[in-house]
Amino acid sequence: MEYIIKNAAIVNEGTITHGDVWIRNHRIEKIDGQINVPNAATEINASGLYLLPGAIDDQVHFREPGLTHKATIYTEAKAAVAGGVTSFMEMPNTVPPAFTQDLLEDKYKTASQFSLANYSFYMGTSNDNTEEVLKTNDKKKDVCGIKIFMGSSTGNLLVNNPLVLDKIFKDSELLIATHCEDEAIIKANYEWLKSQKETFVAADHPVIRNEEACFASSFRAIQFAKKYNSRLHILHITTTKELQLFTNMVPLEEKRITAEVCVHHLHFTADDYALLGNLIKCNPAIKAPNHKVALWEALLDDRLDVIATDHAPHTWHEKNEPYEKAHAGLPLVQHALPLMLHYVQQGKTSIEKVVEKMSHAVAKCFDIKDRGYIREGYFADVVLVNRNQPFTIDTDNILYKCAWSPLQKMVMPASITHTFVNGNLVYEGGNFNESNTGMRLQFAR
Repeated sequence: MEYIIKNAAIVNEGTITHGDVWIRNHRIEKIDGQINVPNAATEINASGLYLLPGAIDDQVHFREPGLTHKATIYTEAKAAVAGGVTSFMEMPNTVPPAFTQDLLEDKYKTASQFSLANYSFYMGTSNDNTEEVLKTNDKKKDVCGIKIFMGSSTGNLLVNNPLVLDKIFKDSELLIATHCEDEAIIKANYEWLKSQKETFVAADHPVIRNEEACFASSFRAIQFAKKYNSRLHILHITTTKELQLFTNMVPLEEKRITAEVCVHHLHFTADDYALLGNLIKCNPAIKAPNHKVALWEALLDDRLDVIATDHAPHTWHEKNEPYEKAHAGLPLVQHALPLMLHYVQQGKTSIEKVVEKMSHAVAKCFDIKDRGYIREGYFADVVLVNRNQPFTIDTDNILYKCAWSPLQKMVMPASITHTFVNGNLVYEGGNFNESNTGMRLQFAR
């Protein structure tokens, strides 16, 4: 179908302009102050609404295959588009992990059948699949990157062999995304705390997985990247100390080392464990309030390049086990953009900056082809937002398969009213059109 979006406040590339957007053949045909409606086009009156490029989430865990009691590609992509996220990049820690090219391609096949959003999947690394990882060089135009867990993780996803790390940083032609926490420091902190107390609680999490554990690992990753001029992207930065490792002195497109911050680390602090407990247990941990202040400063001055979610759903039962058994991770992909719009309303940032960090910068960071902007000729991944339509996050509108949110009962000031993916209107006013699935992301490398 063709659409004309009329009278929208178009937020794009640092400005807000008012006008019309014509969507045709999956792409943006024309942007102008006023466009006459072709007979074949459906008109959408966007007066009073923002039109944003769809958010691109560079870090999600959709749990398929093997962990589908928590989530599936279908359920979480559906939640994503309802929250204005039109593209996602999914992590390899499924069962089995995406350690081979065949297993990686299986995930793409599933997404091609069931995902309402556009998609890409990271190749996973272990201490013994280097050869398979480096085969991804042949797919650098259609795989988002390689994921390395340089800190503790599930199964055999921890990569702690320096020879393996050296080989991958030396020979990979793709972006390398790292989870950075130092395993030895975490274990030492755990043993020390165990000598001090018998029972752990959620508030102990940032003591065990502390600032030093994050910094040591991030510093190590950067040493490897600088040795070989690798393209490194460090995920979910959480600490003040790590921020000294990143710069805003060069444009993003010239950076070889980039950094991500996640919405929960911008929103919660360690003070929130008292109320939410294990519901906000995640890796790396949510830390003391001074770190949140520093993260915001670094986001606004461009030391931190992109905003993501690290969407990681677990069942209610898995989150309500005692601390040491409770699973780490938060479901967030449906509510990340509304949460950032809350901070726009609070005066913490601007809507132009939110669009930059959740759309433009992600496309630039990963060299995504023809997405992330409202530009003629680009894919029509766009979202309409009603800034005057608040809603409360609650069980009747949470779409995650796990059916809960750490933000439950929070009132969001603005609602996503329409989501277009590749020019298809997939979400409108709480209803879904599932006749089209998303596309595999392509990269201009």
